[in-house]
Formats: sequence, structure tokens, C-alpha cells
Amino acid sequence: MENKHMVPERGTEGMEGARRATGVPSVDAAPGTRRTLHAVADPEVPEKASRRKFTADYKLRILREAETCQHAGQRGALLRREGLYSSHLTTWRRQAQQGTLQALSPRRRGPKARTVNPLMKRVTTLERENQHLRHKLKQAETIIEAQKKIAEILGATDPKDGSKS
Repeated sequence: MENKHMVPERGTEGMEGARRATGVPSVDAAPGTRRTLHAVADPEVPEKASRRKFTADYKLRILREAETCQHAGQRGALLRREGLYSSHLTTWRRQAQQGTLQALSPRRRGPKARTVNPLMKRVTTLERENQHLRHKLKQAETIIEAQKKIAEILGATDPKDGSKS
């Protein structure tokens, strides 16, 4: 049974590199042979890329495997198989040399949580109280100044000895 896509277009018998629809074999392909198309990955891009997280055990296992690679190309094959970059090995080696397994554990990303100093709350409260007392003191001083001026104007008597000042 002849497939209509396998028939060359008119006027393209001698052309090399002519455009064809995807999956249509070239004109010079042997009769009866078919090319198989590889499955294409889903072209849809995920909404948010997920960041890979490697456990400390996985990192140590890969580092051990990388150290055992002796022949040319073995380390590259390991990296391709695991989907890693050489910079991963460099970073993991540096972390391992620091000597802590926690250095190999994935770290939380983003801004670090602030540690609240317990004294800061007290300082804030005292500063607010200080500001309030300064305001009251200024009001009291203003009132006293006003009373002095009124007393001067009216010529008020001194309450202690009952005489006019």
C-alpha cells in the first residue's frame, strides 16, 4: 500500500535538501524503508520551574562515584547520566571539605528570618514613653510660662506673704 506522503512532489525529483513535511522521507530513501520519528518532549513550559534539591546522601554518593572514575569520559558520562554539571561537583567537594554533613544539605532560599532581640521591644517601649514624657514636660513648661505672663500682667499677689509683687 503506497502512502501518498512518500510520493515526491512534482518538480523535486533532482532537488537535494528540498523542504518536506515532517515525517516524510527523502526522495532518495530506499523503497520500503521508513524513518521512525522520535517522540518529541512536551513543548508546554511549566508555570513555575521547580528547583532541584539534592540530599546529603545523594551528594556524597555522586562524589564517591566521581572519585572512582579513572578513564577519560567516565566523569562526563556520570554527569550526563545524573543530569548534573561539573560545578555541582566542585561546590559539593568544597562543602564536604568544610567537614559538616549539614553543609551538604540543601539550604532554604530567600531572605533570612530576623531574630528578634528581646531587648528591642523594651527599648522601643521606653523610647515611646520618653517621647510622651518630653511632650508633657513641654506642655507643663508652656503652661508655667503662660501663668507667669498672666501674673505679671494682672499684678497678682504672692500667695505666701499676701503682698503684691
